[in-house]
Amino acid sequence: MDVSEIIIPGDTPGTTWRLPVLRFAGHDPKAAKVYIQAALHAGELPGTVALHFLCERLRQAESEGGIVGDITIVPQANPIGAAQSHFGELQGRFDLGSRTNFNRDFPLISIADRATLIEDLDDYPATDRLKRQLLHMALGADLVLDLHCDDESLQYAYIDEAFWPEAADLAAALDMQAVLLSDGESSAFEEAVGFAWKYEIPGERRSRLPGRLSVTVELRGKRDVDPALAKKDADGLWRFLVTRGIASGETAATAFSGPAVPLDNVEILRAPEGGAVLFHRNIGERVAEGDVLATIVTRPGQPGGGIDLHAPQAGLILTRTSDRLVRRRGDLMKIACDNPSKASRKAGTLEN
Repeated sequence: MDVSEIIIPGDTPGTTWRLPVLRFAGHDPKAAKVYIQAALHAGELPGTVALHFLCERLRQAESEGGIVGDITIVPQANPIGAAQSHFGELQGRFDLGSRTNFNRDFPLISIADRATLIEDLDDYPATDRLKRQLLHMALGADLVLDLHCDDESLQYAYIDEAFWPEAADLAAALDMQAVLLSDGESSAFEEAVGFAWKYEIPGERRSRLPGRLSVTVELRGKRDVDPALAKKDADGLWRFLVTRGIASGETAATAFSGPAVPLDNVEILRAPEGGAVLFHRNIGERVAEGDVLATIVTRPGQPGGGIDLHAPQAGLILTRTSDRLVRRRGDLMKIACDNPSKASRKAGTLEN
């Protein structure tokens, strides 16, 4: 294993960020190359600890000549966000300087222009230098996994339709309980990677990308950070690498059995008013249209001081907020459904 660091000068005197990069060299130059990163939202750590255990396995495989394709791993992809705290609370999702989500505003370029990402880096603020160097590394690979987590959540993934159903092997290897299919047209990291491949010929969009993969994996919830789950996830990542011929080994074939639904089929339950939330249903439960999912206690102790929220249609509860004091229009649940939602919302990612 080769360990290097990318040095990112800060925007104020005396500040420097260090980005560790771990590389395993494959012995077959024709094999697919893999890039895996975690904690782009710096407080989302299930992927970081999973990669810790995966690297143990990769070092063992390396010593036995079992690394076939090049593997690049960035276990903590956002040192800038990891250093942001406000009154003791980590603020790893948004850059406090620009108020931009660390997983938005990645450059949308053709793969032919990859080299331009790291030209004249001094012209950009630190967050943009970070994004450009992460994207540059990812575009040197064929398979790109961006490991995130939700709040309280099942294991699921956002996968561009250009990679489906070929990517079902990843969903099976990681024992995902659902897949959300997107059109890949936002500026999030994994969609910027897919954009570069789709528009390899500027102005011509490829709808299928065989042999390629760029995906956001949601490894359950923020608090699901423990050794058993981390090792389980590392085993799943290893199975995927073996299945795709990146590493040598034997693994039992499994099939993905969960739902794969378009983003348009995701219902987002939101609080109509602020208050204390009482959940009646949990993640992983299937609900019917009209089921009571939550009660918002808006005026405690007063007659009619609670509002019941009902399922707009049948589906599988994917996520739930861990907050129990919620604001007006705050997201409470995501539900994967068989039919499109009737709610109006902007195209692209489900949330900021």
